[in-house]
Amino acid sequence: QVQLVESGGGLVQPGGSLRLSCTAPGFTLDLYAIGWFRQAPGKEREGVSCILSTTSVGTTYYLDSVKGRFTISRDNAKNTVYLQMNSLKPEDTAIYYCATAWGCGYGPLAQSDFSFWGQGTQVTVSS
Repeated sequence: QVQLVESGGGLVQPGGSLRLSCTAPGFTLDLYAIGWFRQAPGKEREGVSCILSTTSVGTTYYLDSVKGRFTISRDNAKNTVYLQMNSLKPEDTAIYYCATAWGCGYGPLAQSDFSFWGQGTQVTVSS
């Protein structure tokens, strides 16, 4: 069973920044696309960003509401995928999850395309 581990969440003021990390002990992430999802209280889970595997060619995906503020990246040497979140807003408050897939697809991320998930990390944006 593959287990992804997210970290880096916390409480931050509006306008602040956080960097989330996703790793998988004993499992190589660089052959997989990695997606970040979030779920706010009372709302459905939504796809935030996705980065292709190192062997694939294409562009990364961002939810419209985070474009220009969030950046996804990967460090294969550290077997880690990051989500840099800047200019955070209260509406970014949610539990953030990372997950693996064979690709990012086209358009909004489909949860059904993603196989292995982490347990999530809480991000709270509040003054």
